[in-house]
Amino acid sequence: MEKLFFVKLGGSLLTDKRQRYHVHADHLQRLSAEIAAARRADPSLRLLLGHGSGAFGHVAAAESGYDRTSGHPTPLAMAQVAAAASALNQRVRTALVAAGVPALSLAPSASAWLAQGELVDLAVAPYARALERGLVPLTFGDVALAAEGIGAIASTERLFRRLTATLRPQWVFLLGTVDGVLAGVPTDDHRPPPIPEITPANWQAVRTMLGGSAGTDVTGGMIGKVREMLDLVEACPSVRVRIIDGRVRGLLTELLLNPQQDVGTVIRAE
Repeated sequence: MEKLFFVKLGGSLLTDKRQRYHVHADHLQRLSAEIAAARRADPSLRLLLGHGSGAFGHVAAAESGYDRTSGHPTPLAMAQVAAAASALNQRVRTALVAAGVPALSLAPSASAWLAQGELVDLAVAPYARALERGLVPLTFGDVALAAEGIGAIASTERLFRRLTATLRPQWVFLLGTVDGVLAGVPTDDHRPPPIPEITPANWQAVRTMLGGSAGTDVTGGMIGKVREMLDLVEACPSVRVRIIDGRVRGLLTELLLNPQQDVGTVIRAE
């Protein structure tokens, strides 16, 4: 049976959001190699990859006056954020191809349309056609035109939610710099354990434990990510989401080959 998994490489994993346009090249190269290794080990594995904008798109958005309610203040501001997001995407694509992954970048801004904060339109056919031909579609957090104002930002999680409705992956993996969704805000003296499982039933209790995001993040931090993924699994109950620490060497390859491993936080419908 062919498998389809979505994988997001978080912006905090690939970049340092506290340093403008800084890429963690070691993480990027290693993760690209781990994806390539999984594909070699399991030829039936199909992947759709995404990545956050990290120190590129988030920083550019903050510098240009982006507001989560009103969006981009000017057309030039929107273009600047798009250019920054595209620059990181080029770095990611180059690393993947160098590792032997046939990554094909598909910019969401070419077709995405937002209305009242929701992603109401996105061309899904190019992703499906790329998968059918053995390519690995690569999407990313990007700008999107909007019904209200000029435009806004469509996060990778929001894009995954839209793509899941049609493509129906078995698993969605979100890789960041923490080993799941933590049961509290970490401090210098205390690191809370990861929450093993999040469902719509325990979401309200979990929500009170969650913090934001280290560095600049204009799309809602961990609370926003979890809420998007809960919406995803509620709409598609057969899909499960796992949030893991992408800094752990070899973990991505292991999960792509055996997604049932007990690691990180699982988000499911029930």
